[in-house]
Amino acid sequence: MTPRIRRTAALAGAAALALTLAAPAAAARPGPEEMRFATFNASLNRATEGQLEQDLSTGDNEQARNVAETIQRANPDVVLVNEFDYSRKAARLFRDNYLAVGQRGADPVDYPYHYIAPSNTGVPSGHDLNNDGTVGGGDDAYGFGLFPGQYGMVVYSKYPIDTRKVRTFQQLTWQSMPGNRMPTDYYSPAEQRDLRLSSKSHWDLPIRIGRQTVHLLASHPTPPTFDGPEDRNGRRNADEIRLWADYVSGGHDARWIRDDEGRRGGLPRGASFVIAGDQNADPDDGDSTDNAIHQLLDHPRVNTSKTPTSRGAVEASEQQGGINDKHVGDPAQDTADFAEPPGNIRADYVLPSSDLPIRDARVFWPTSDSPLYRLTGSYPFPTSDHRLVWVDTTVGRGHGRG
Repeated sequence: MTPRIRRTAALAGAAALALTLAAPAAAARPGPEEMRFATFNASLNRATEGQLEQDLSTGDNEQARNVAETIQRANPDVVLVNEFDYSRKAARLFRDNYLAVGQRGADPVDYPYHYIAPSNTGVPSGHDLNNDGTVGGGDDAYGFGLFPGQYGMVVYSKYPIDTRKVRTFQQLTWQSMPGNRMPTDYYSPAEQRDLRLSSKSHWDLPIRIGRQTVHLLASHPTPPTFDGPEDRNGRRNADEIRLWADYVSGGHDARWIRDDEGRRGGLPRGASFVIAGDQNADPDDGDSTDNAIHQLLDHPRVNTSKTPTSRGAVEASEQQGGINDKHVGDPAQDTADFAEPPGNIRADYVLPSSDLPIRDARVFWPTSDSPLYRLTGSYPFPTSDHRLVWVDTTVGRGHGRG
């Protein structure tokens, strides 16, 4: 029998009403093929290597408890956690000491399967990538980080991950992408040759759901900021997003893609997928390169029939005002509460393939009158400046080949 934890609320009255923002009633999810995919930039990164392991070694770290409770309230079947320092031990500690322990009345959640792998963050490139005259430090790593694996990611799943068929793209070079946006007048020829495309990594994780397979395509492109007029981070952000666009297109568009084991190409025709992660790009506002996220939102293989929203995001935008009042996009779709600029934007995405119907989609952003508002709050945030985003879909017969 497929593992499943009932999506029932432990709260009553107003609290139960608030919980419906995060999870539909159990009766709405009758079968094992009803799936909830989520992404959450949980800000579980630490300033020093090994600190996350230490913080998670007991069950009393307040921020980690908040992250776990947020996940428990949403109760996704598969969740990508961004900004989780690379550590296999830390991944197990968070699962065992936090997710598997009910937090403040929330039911514990059991994830028998998880996946974590190295990140480009903090890995020395050997080049002066920020052109400050010295080599070394976070700005000169393949992806910004003070130590290898800072700001990494981890995936937790109630369903088996086919680890034999996992593909990672940590070492794929930026230069190998045809028509890439790399600023060649900024980087030296040696830097152009060596610089990797992914600021963290890109993962294709085949999730086995009964007899079907859904490929979770996990990533966390660099923020399109912290650079100069050359816009090296904005350009890289757009091309990191493009990697998945070419990958799901397959065929000729994906011939240039080569994984860390040397295998070439993208997804096979007809394969089901869910793209998840903090893409650091808003469709209308913010600092990302024009049309960066539209490479996915406008892709014919991506289902955008329903966009995740919340009432809490609308309230926050109205209360904070400032640059938010000048935004073009719908504030209900915001997923991150950032300082100005850029203000609150949509940065986090869960995008199923076109063959996977979207039954529901939400952003976990309670309004200030909700008992769960303590999990999001206002600056300084008790959990993260991002919000968990989830999408419900149905994986049925005929779906998920490959």
